[in-house]
Amino acid sequence: MILADSAANAWIERAPTRTPEIFVTVDVVILALRDDDLQVLLVKRKLPPFEGKWAIPGGALRVDESLEEGALRTLREKTGVTNVHLEQLYTFGALDRDPRGRTITIAYYALVPAPLAVQAGQGTTDAQWQSVYALPEMAFDHEEIVKYALKRLRYKLEYTAVGFRLLPETFTLSQLQRAYETILGVKLDKRNFRRRILQARVLEETGEYRLGEGRPARLYRYRADAVAEIKARRLFP
Repeated sequence: MILADSAANAWIERAPTRTPEIFVTVDVVILALRDDDLQVLLVKRKLPPFEGKWAIPGGALRVDESLEEGALRTLREKTGVTNVHLEQLYTFGALDRDPRGRTITIAYYALVPAPLAVQAGQGTTDAQWQSVYALPEMAFDHEEIVKYALKRLRYKLEYTAVGFRLLPETFTLSQLQRAYETILGVKLDKRNFRRRILQARVLEETGEYRLGEGRPARLYRYRADAVAEIKARRLFP
């Protein structure tokens, strides 16, 4: 757009003389199923602000890295976790989310089939898996971020086959149902669950069985193309 001289001068006079400093960070929510509980990886902060409080792993973005590279780097530095598939979750930018100044964070989340081994790293004194249903007092707006990740997971679980990332390679239908119930926070009818999950055609039989105290249980796995959208409108409303 080209402005006449008088209009351009007026615009320049109204423009701020100094651009306020805005910080950009990346944070990662990692979720895993263990003991019929959905857990999230948290770290305990070593330095202020919020010294001694729990937080999701994250940190400042460097000028020479992409958003995902920054997320993976801070995750590795603070917890020792590597080789996880990240998906961008949301951007959080409330004016008062960081007492140090205006800070915008790009949050990512990852689903892993079992809690990974973790260790406290840079800027942290501890790293633990904790239940998303019993979160401790957390730094910044990280409780809000974890709850948003849970909401996103529940939505995707009902419309897609994203749940395969939280399960071992092979599983029984009973294991799958417990996983859905843990994530959705509801009890599901066994007969209806099995009928609808099999109708979705995202599973295939392995030909193997899991032996236990009762009748051997048939083992399934997600089909190779199970990451595609499920045809049904909603599996479990």
